[in-house]
Amino acid sequence: MARQSVRQMWKAKLEGTLAPKSWPAAPTLSRPAFAGRVLGVDPSLRGTGLALIEFTPGRPPVLLRCQKVKVAPRASLAFALGEIHRAVTAFVVEFDPRHVALEQTIHVQNFQTAQILGAARGAAIAAAALQQREIYEYAPLRVKLAVVGRGRASKDQMARTVMAMLGHGRAMAFDEADAAGVALCHAMTWRG
Repeated sequence: MARQSVRQMWKAKLEGTLAPKSWPAAPTLSRPAFAGRVLGVDPSLRGTGLALIEFTPGRPPVLLRCQKVKVAPRASLAFALGEIHRAVTAFVVEFDPRHVALEQTIHVQNFQTAQILGAARGAAIAAAALQQREIYEYAPLRVKLAVVGRGRASKDQMARTVMAMLGHGRAMAFDEADAAGVALCHAMTWRG
């Protein structure tokens, strides 16, 4: 087809002889929905959040269990890491999740804080790895963006959104809500 000038196209439109342009069919996003259980982990030395969510295509996600691994401030680092390891192992053995999703370490100014957070993450990762589970990690910004729709959402916004998505009646602790958010983020963005 020869190219037409703007004047020729307007003339054809006014006469009713301008043929509509045919557009190619839009590609469809045919990604299968995630199915199975995901253990979400929000690692922290004194208050690690754990949330187990079951995903079934065509149905809303179901929170099976959530827990905050609370360790006393006087307890040693080794004891705290052991508690995190025990709790993650118990969840994996009892509920047999398909995947384990963790929140990555945020950028912190204090080197010692980064080391402690890394150790807590390591305990959770080791527990899941010893049970032969697939482990996925997500940045906190990505989790908030996937769940709330804003990367800079507050902890309160995150907790309210997670409770609404799960149809959960009781208030969840921030650590539990963050862990549930990581599991939701994994199921919504996973590309199997």
